Amino acid sequence: MSQSLAQVLVHIVFSTKGRQPWIGDEVRDELHSYIGGAIENHNGTLLRAGSVADHIHLLVVQPRTCSPADLILHIKTGSSKWLKTKGAVYAQFHWQSGYGMFSVSPSHRQALEKYIDGQEEHHRKVTFQDEYRRLLNKYGAQWDERYVWD
Repeated sequence: MSQSLAQVLVHIVFSTKGRQPWIGDEVRDELHSYIGGAIENHNGTLLRAGSVADHIHLLVVQPRTCSPADLILHIKTGSSKWLKTKGAVYAQFHWQSGYGMFSVSPSHRQALEKYIDGQEEHHRKVTFQDEYRRLLNKYGAQWDERYVWD
């Protein structure tokens, strides 16, 4: 086979440092667009983004030639620097150190897109920490509560 092909869908989740409410309506759409561009610059595709004040969910076609850790580094570093250009109010903005990345079956894509689109409604009842614990359990991730939050 002379051509290398891949179609790996991933659900990426990370929060703001200390879960501070930095992501407001005034920057949300631009932030999602910026992140989409950062992913495209590394040969991936942002299929869906959804965020509330303290965290973001991304549905991404993982680039074939970029490691997951490198992609996250580029997303977080670039978007953090970009957000700081949006005004003095963002001068202290930071993303949390860690992240969650989970593989997604193409057959579950539509349900995940609906879930990501419903973040605002969802978080009227559920905290980020409870949601993240549920995702870690759902995807069978091994984790230690002492090291998940920053």
